[in-house]
Amino acid sequence: MYNDIFGAGNYFIEIQDHGIPAQRKIMEDLLTIGKTVGIPLLAANDSHYTHAHEADAHDALLCIQTGSTKSETERFRFHSQEFYVKSAAQMRSLFPSADYPDACDNTLLIAERAEVNIEFDRTLLPPFTVPDGHDEDSYLRELVMAGAAMRYGIIDPEKAERIDYELRVISDMGFSSYFLIVWDLIAYAAARGIRTGPGRGSAAGSIVAYCLRITALDPIEYGLIFERFLNPGRREMPDIDMDFDERYRGEMIKYTAEKYGTDHVAQIITFSTIKGKQAIRDSARVLGYPYSTGDQLAKAMPPAILGNDATIDQCLTKPDREASAEERDHFNAAAGLRDLLVTLDGAPEIIETARGLEGLRRQDSIHAAAVVISPEPLTNIVPIQRKGDGAEVVTQFEMHGVEDLGLLKMDFLGLRNLATIERSLELIEQNTGERPDIDNVTLDDEKVFDMFRAGDSMGVFQFEGGPMRALMRNLGPDEFEHLIALNALYRPGPLGAGMHLEYADRKNGKSPVEYLHDDLEPVLSGTYGVMVYQEQVMQTAERIAGFSMSDADSLRKAMGKKIPAVMQEQEAKFVAGCVTNGYEEDLGKKLFGFIEHFAGYGFNKSHSAAYALVAYQTAWLKVHYPAEYMAALLTSAKTNKDRTAAYLHECRMMGITVAVPGVNFSQRDFGAHNGAIVFGLSAVRNVGEAVTDLVVAERNENGPYASFFDFIDRVDVQALNKRTIESMIKAGAFDSLNHSRRGLLEIAYQIVDATVTRRKAEEAGQFSLFGGATSTVTDVQPVIPEHEWDKKIRLGFEKEMLGLYVSDHPLLGAEKLMNTMTDTQIPELWERADRSQATIGGVIGALSRRYTRGGEPMVYFTVEGLTGAVEAVAFPKTVAEFGPMIREDAVVVLRGRVDHRGDEVKFIVQGVTEPELTSDDSVRVRVSASRMSATVAEKLKVVLANHPGSSPVFIHMTGEGPERVVRVSPDHAVDPRSALFAELRELFGPTAVM
Repeated sequence: MYNDIFGAGNYFIEIQDHGIPAQRKIMEDLLTIGKTVGIPLLAANDSHYTHAHEADAHDALLCIQTGSTKSETERFRFHSQEFYVKSAAQMRSLFPSADYPDACDNTLLIAERAEVNIEFDRTLLPPFTVPDGHDEDSYLRELVMAGAAMRYGIIDPEKAERIDYELRVISDMGFSSYFLIVWDLIAYAAARGIRTGPGRGSAAGSIVAYCLRITALDPIEYGLIFERFLNPGRREMPDIDMDFDERYRGEMIKYTAEKYGTDHVAQIITFSTIKGKQAIRDSARVLGYPYSTGDQLAKAMPPAILGNDATIDQCLTKPDREASAEERDHFNAAAGLRDLLVTLDGAPEIIETARGLEGLRRQDSIHAAAVVISPEPLTNIVPIQRKGDGAEVVTQFEMHGVEDLGLLKMDFLGLRNLATIERSLELIEQNTGERPDIDNVTLDDEKVFDMFRAGDSMGVFQFEGGPMRALMRNLGPDEFEHLIALNALYRPGPLGAGMHLEYADRKNGKSPVEYLHDDLEPVLSGTYGVMVYQEQVMQTAERIAGFSMSDADSLRKAMGKKIPAVMQEQEAKFVAGCVTNGYEEDLGKKLFGFIEHFAGYGFNKSHSAAYALVAYQTAWLKVHYPAEYMAALLTSAKTNKDRTAAYLHECRMMGITVAVPGVNFSQRDFGAHNGAIVFGLSAVRNVGEAVTDLVVAERNENGPYASFFDFIDRVDVQALNKRTIESMIKAGAFDSLNHSRRGLLEIAYQIVDATVTRRKAEEAGQFSLFGGATSTVTDVQPVIPEHEWDKKIRLGFEKEMLGLYVSDHPLLGAEKLMNTMTDTQIPELWERADRSQATIGGVIGALSRRYTRGGEPMVYFTVEGLTGAVEAVAFPKTVAEFGPMIREDAVVVLRGRVDHRGDEVKFIVQGVTEPELTSDDSVRVRVSASRMSATVAEKLKVVLANHPGSSPVFIHMTGEGPERVVRVSPDHAVDPRSALFAELRELFGPTAVM
């Protein structure tokens, strides 16, 4: 039948021989069928790897993918080592023509029938439809000039010349349609109210992009260079990456597909590969060695240099003369790994297997940003597939292959921080009736810079990490340019070279500002003589060596790659240029060494400036609208409980109350009301957005709920699921109705059952109210008991339903005591060196007991502090000594070491203690007697009145004589919470609370 369909000579019987008995068993049958029916044979070999020697690596990869070890007998495996690409001679030897007539010849015949010509080095830009009377160049110019008038008003000669130059380069390189495509996407987003970023990457250096509102920073004002983005010597497609509010990225892709055709637009596949450290760990596991063996070898791999990881070959093979400096550095730093290869049991086998695994593709997924737009149906150019939850169309070539084919690759990045800014503005507008123009706030707000200088930037885009905050406190930024520099300096290379410290010292006058030559001052004065940006490398080459900007960009790229032969060529050209410009040859060599030193660490100023603007905007919102901003921030992180916990702690430190969800004031997500933050109802486990929408819709239509009975009676019956109601009670959603959680839960099922039965009966026409239709259904309103759970149980349920403690925390009020017992906060473990010792404190959460091969117990558990959580591991020795203390909900202090493994950080527990936290609960403040004026005393009364409780307050008065301690009247006893401490610190200073 198939032979009839495809025609004689187009249908074959495939034969394979991988040395598998089952294949050989059916071979005679296949030969018989071929002869009987008259169908020719076709020799083939299934290939899962390229070369025969890769069979072992492929087998190890199968073990990784199936979670098994090579020693397991029943695991999934290939039952021969013949699944590689064989040569013609090998195939003809396997299938001789005498036994398998024409089988190999037919394989060649089919190959010769195929004609595949892949064209490279072309530009496949989709055309952009322009108005009548225009071509792409003229329409782009019209849009740019209109935009320039809006941006600048009067266009002076400098700006006009820059615009003309950029438009000429864009036109000569054939990229006008590209700029029009990007302009159209940004314009669509603006019309739809979708927030876009101020720019990303080098595109912010283009005045054309600025006039088109693709970017938001004036490149002339900030010294951003167009040639870093696009120049005639750089023939590849320009790269304008776009940031969108993450909620609307899908809409932007949908618009693009509708405009250019669904068969012309696709997302791009990405392949994750196995790197050296992971290959070693995986190899040790699949070969059956202890975790510690693979861990020791992996940690002997050298650290990355400028973000580039060493390969195993670079660690083991001595580099030749032509090797780059980076390759030599990798080899020198890997001496420990080479020593272990000799001394550590199993190391040679593990390393050999890892070399085969390194670089292999572990899995494929959809690139987080990349989208391709084609001038013709994509299937004419690149293979595609459907992938993902929404069955998105995805290319089967990764982005570099797509670009090599000349297709337009664009990055549509959904940025969480843009969504946070937009949510903040929406909450501010809801609460005040006004919407701040965040895109036009001044960039010199002193309150914002006060926050940066204090390092209080938790939750601020790019500036919330502990070391970054420490760097800000050291630097003391005073202006927007300092934020740009901080973005560029806070990277592994500059940090490792100490550039951040040198920059801070020069800025603050601790070190002199020096230049190798006075002519460098115009280039480097803005960064105190430190070469921070790639653009400064280019400007130096132009000013001192007479390079064109195109040549200067080539120099920048060469310095980034550090290929010795290329560097020698560039140095000769640079020195010759210096001599031609009247400088001494020795100075030229010194200058080249100077910029070579910094070029490897230099960062793209255009990108740094654009992201500094987003950072400033988030900081401005945090300073001026703290509750709304923090609510938006919590919403953005609601799926990440560790980050949510850190932001919740920040709210407490800022004195912002965070309330549990409430049926009368919560929306879907976090909200802000009267300076406080309210959890969204959808955050409650077993509730979700559908139930939340029903609760909010009824409340909006008919007013607040008067009681639990009123809620049960009014809300849509679909929301009256017992599990849902129980979860809402435990989370505190009915606290505002003045019901105790425990009492409510005891009668909730009874009320829900009776009410649901009654309401269904009413819907069926059975009424029992005042002469209505008779019914056996009656209302039940039992008395709700007033007793409540103790704090530990109540908080335990709250955390179970919300994922973290909200209304209170087991450690609140005990921060000072816990701080005396520990030496670091949990989030700071990320910054600690691997294997370094640390002591942390917190509450034990989810706990899992496991056993070693020898049957000894191990315990994995989370430990949660006020600022975050971390996974802790107690090995058998620790469990034997401290096991009884490792139990859920226990408050503990843990001594141990930091363990960095892959992208995670773990805490290896070596000791456990249970601290006594019931000591003095008094609040003590130390303040200078000279500060205690009548006005300050009145302010203190107000602060204490805001936090009534049972704990006494003591004021430690300091002055010339001995310290005096004054007890405040019992009428002003307080609840010792973080919010109180934050207000006291604001009144008396950061070190006042004892």
